[in-house]
Amino acid sequence: MLTKTDYTEIAKGLSYPTKCLVDGQWVDAKSGATFETANPADGAILSTLPAFAAEDVDAAVASARAAFESGVWSGLHPSERKAVLVKLADLIDSHTEELAVMEAMDAGKPITDCLEIDVPETANCIRWHAEAQDKLYDQIAPSAPDAVGLIVREPLGVVGAVLPWNFPLMMMAWKIGPALATGNSVIVKPAEQTSLTALRLGELALEAGVPPGVMNVITGMGPDCGEPLGRHMDVDAITFTGSTEVGRYFLEYAAQSNMKEICLEMGGKSAAVVLEDAGDIAKIAEIQANAIFWNMGENCTANSRIIAHKAVYDELVAEMVKQAQALNVGDQMDPNTQNGPLVSDEHFAKVSGMVETGKTQGAKVATGGTGAGGLMFQPTVFTDVTRDMDIFQQEIFGPVVGITKADSDEDAVALANDSAYGLAATLYTRDVSKAHRYARKLKAGTVGVNAYSEGEISTPFGGFKSSGFGGRDNGIHAHEQYTELKTIWITLD
Repeated sequence: MLTKTDYTEIAKGLSYPTKCLVDGQWVDAKSGATFETANPADGAILSTLPAFAAEDVDAAVASARAAFESGVWSGLHPSERKAVLVKLADLIDSHTEELAVMEAMDAGKPITDCLEIDVPETANCIRWHAEAQDKLYDQIAPSAPDAVGLIVREPLGVVGAVLPWNFPLMMMAWKIGPALATGNSVIVKPAEQTSLTALRLGELALEAGVPPGVMNVITGMGPDCGEPLGRHMDVDAITFTGSTEVGRYFLEYAAQSNMKEICLEMGGKSAAVVLEDAGDIAKIAEIQANAIFWNMGENCTANSRIIAHKAVYDELVAEMVKQAQALNVGDQMDPNTQNGPLVSDEHFAKVSGMVETGKTQGAKVATGGTGAGGLMFQPTVFTDVTRDMDIFQQEIFGPVVGITKADSDEDAVALANDSAYGLAATLYTRDVSKAHRYARKLKAGTVGVNAYSEGEISTPFGGFKSSGFGGRDNGIHAHEQYTELKTIWITLD
């Protein structure tokens, strides 16, 4: 592990992207419009990027469509696509340090997390989907002897991938891994706050042998760039990770245009349910501190609600306070930092506002509750949180957890389900019967038992209710949303 000084020097030597990738070429916006992307730690400008508009999106879509129809990628044997994508994964591994530093600088993410989690998992995701594709078989229907019914999956065509700012590289991999493996052309639109590593990954894709037009990376603001992509008549699917508010827009865009496929992974208000027989409360608090404070709480599955049986509530509060106060908050380029700055001034204001609302509505701050300098925010623990409070119901997306007391195990599960969201949940119990019974009752796409977990690359990831719609990331299930199911019926003479 290098030092903070070492990583800062590496950052100074980076060549940050300045153009978008369309049809294998690096281009500016046709209008010449640009926007700046900055280091959230100090506001220093890292790069000036093209601000794409509708006419630029048209060019990217035309490129992706032409590449798809040519068969230069879609017409390859799956093993040929696999070889290229495996090479891309290898290139990501060989550029781990560069990508990690760029991601940390652009997003404010701790450098250690970028090195040990984000970049390796990006490569692993792309490699996994590449390796899976040439091992999947189509089907033959049970038919009479005078016919053959083939059930096949074919790539959709042009897929628009709209990314969030909290895990730029990993979320890009979750989208392009299965979309490219199944033979589609892809247009990636990263969040305007964190576009740099997406552009660099596009460059590595070209180096790996992904043909021009098969993967395009475009930058710009949501209304000017993301909306035209969502409304485009020649885009076959949109895959989006981000807020529920914006996810609803993409459903509207699809309905108002060509009824394109929509896959949404949206917000969350995930609950950790600590039953009366949960066991080692100190260990649970350690797990739950990671579940809410990891990545500054800028995580859709973050357990921002802890619902504890009254028998363990006080002990859990005390242990969570210890965990929060022990967290190292500071410069994201310091390997010892566990929490860096929030991503932007706007987001810092949102988190601060939600914390102030929690105080006003009667929740008590056990620790934290204020900024920690710049865009950094103290890890915050609220107690006496009730179901009618905004901090119980609304996503904060910051290092803020609210602890609610439940009268019984059944009450705890009911409180957990009292949410518009259903992305993930965690359940703590030493009783295997309770584990099975309550895990099924929790209304969430992923339930971790005695551990905070999002599963792994082989398990589908997505939500219930306002947290998800239209498909899943990860696992073989992710391949389904980038393909059309077709029946071919052949009558035999």
